[in-house]
Amino acid sequence: MSEKKTMKVIIKEPGFPPHLEEIENTLEELQRIVDGYIETVTIIRNQIIVICNEEGRLNGLEPNCAVCGMDFVGPVIICSADGDEFTDLKTPHKVMPLIRNLGGALQSLLI
Repeated sequence: MSEKKTMKVIIKEPGFPPHLEEIENTLEELQRIVDGYIETVTIIRNQIIVICNEEGRLNGLEPNCAVCGMDFVGPVIICSADGDEFTDLKTPHKVMPLIRNLGGALQSLLI
């Protein structure tokens, strides 16, 4: 793992607007936030990575949001990557408008 122990990410929980947060860059912390094993979905290589619960749909987690047309359930983390390592989200102000609540309008929250 890289020397940096924290990273700035967007966290989006069902029913709440997305927010920028600094979190520990550990597997345990990622699993705690998404409430289970993690799965990654690459939206834009190394720039926008969505981390979600691998079994969220099977476990009946609440619908959350869509990012670039992909629907997610349960809490999600949005970050960037450098090779195999998760890193600070490179352009959070550009990502916020791409997050749409399922059943809601586009988020207009800018950081």
